[in-house]
Amino acid sequence: MRPLTIAACLALTTAAFAALAQAPAAPATTAPAAAAASTATAPTGNAETGRQLTYTCQGCHGVEGYKNAYPNYHVPRIGGQSTAYLTNALTDYKKGTRKHPTMQAQAQSFSDQDIADIAAFLSTLK
Repeated sequence: MRPLTIAACLALTTAAFAALAQAPAAPATTAPAAAAASTATAPTGNAETGRQLTYTCQGCHGVEGYKNAYPNYHVPRIGGQSTAYLTNALTDYKKGTRKHPTMQAQAQSFSDQDIADIAAFLSTLK
């Protein structure tokens, strides 16, 4: 298979944009329904995958009574928390609405499926 030339790529891109411009716009009443449908289909968590993803979490959350050196704060217990709580917390860290630099950095690397898997696993711990 030969690579496309720049001119061919440009022609295909132009044709694609022209087709999008001619497509009828969706009625305004379907936009909220589409948004509701996308939020209603949250991924289902897989606890076994979540177990593998939480390996690094044990460095802070797996140590009984662990406190960070600076600033000094208690690291919360996450094992056994509800799936909804864990999902919301990780999603908020990812969005930046829940503040903690380390957790925000960790959560940035998680997909929605990763968050569901992590929550599924951690919620099974005692």
